[in-house]
Amino acid sequence: MAFISGFSIMTIEMLGARILSPYFGGSMSVWGSIITIFMLALAMGYLIGGKLSTRNPNAVTFAVFFIGAAVFSLPVILFANAIMEPIFLAIEDPRYGSLFASILLFFIPTAILGMISPYSVRLLVETHEHSGHMAGFLYFISTLGSAAGTLATSFYFVLWLEVNQILWGAVAALITAGCIILLAHYAQTSQSVKQTSRYENKQA
Repeated sequence: MAFISGFSIMTIEMLGARILSPYFGGSMSVWGSIITIFMLALAMGYLIGGKLSTRNPNAVTFAVFFIGAAVFSLPVILFANAIMEPIFLAIEDPRYGSLFASILLFFIPTAILGMISPYSVRLLVETHEHSGHMAGFLYFISTLGSAAGTLATSFYFVLWLEVNQILWGAVAALITAGCIILLAHYAQTSQSVKQTSRYENKQA
């Protein structure tokens, strides 16, 4: 799941310039706006995810992160032009126009995706001695996902598919990940209940 979140983050980020370019161009300043907003959103996500992980961490909340990120990515697909056009008309400088558009389009879904890594660490860590190793391993997997998402999107996806098709793929992957987490959680819960029931029957 950490791999999927890292992959999705970079897929959306790599497409950001293409999404903004019809209104603000594809200059270095536009890329600077996109990267800045993604980094700030991830920083906020790491902070919030870390705080949430101290409050009864559970698989359901973890799944909601994936599904929530998918839902808040939908405006990028469905309403990008409606969001960018008034910004383009109101802000003459494309540097600040692209910055403001990046905030509205990308900040919330990226911040939610940022919550996944620290929350993952809390779910998997069993002892304090184990925490450093698990954190390093999860961030390693997440970064591998980011690298894979960057190469796959820039080398292949943009050649084979339209931007919105790629984004729909990312949304589908995130929703699928969330559903798998929920199914695994409820399957494990059901199994635990059955084992408890069998134990109580034997005791009786």
